Amino acid sequence: MTRVLRRVNRVLLGLAGLLLVVVGGAVLAAAVDLSVPSWWPWSGPSDVLLSTADRQRWRDESWWWPAVIAALGLVVLLALWWLLAQFRRARLREVLVDTRDGEAAVLRGRTLEGVLEADAASQDGVARAKVALTGRRTAPRTRIALLLEPHASPGDVLSALSTRSLAHARTSTGLPALPTEARLRAVKHRARRVA
Repeated sequence: MTRVLRRVNRVLLGLAGLLLVVVGGAVLAAAVDLSVPSWWPWSGPSDVLLSTADRQRWRDESWWWPAVIAALGLVVLLALWWLLAQFRRARLREVLVDTRDGEAAVLRGRTLEGVLEADAASQDGVARAKVALTGRRTAPRTRIALLLEPHASPGDVLSALSTRSLAHARTSTGLPALPTEARLRAVKHRARRVA
């Protein structure tokens, strides 16, 4: 479902961007007195968006301009909400654990993240770990960011992460699989001086 939403989001963003580029380019072309299509409402630099007659048509209606301002304000708020939603990543709040008795238990996502972080950070060569759960309640996914010490071997750290931390998480939650995306970074350190 999230892939479909991402595709729809990208298509809508692409169409909105294309529309804005075309309209902005046509307005710019009219502003510098280039030729524009005959159906285009503005044909030169002296044209305005709303003529005097258009602006004064609703002057006697006390509701018109407040309604226009409220509608434009709502459009701006929706655009800001959409922009902020692009930076928010959905975190999984809970994981459904099969108790093998026909019932299911619910495990808080933050709890599982905390356990995974502590387990991963306790490995040799890991300075810090950050875990985020995504996906569905019945099929969670993990994103793990590891900050490695200068002496750490990335292969050994990934092997230990897979065989220890993630294996414990799979076993304790009863999940058949726990897909994981791991990102490794090394701690910045000064070069040693040789005397």
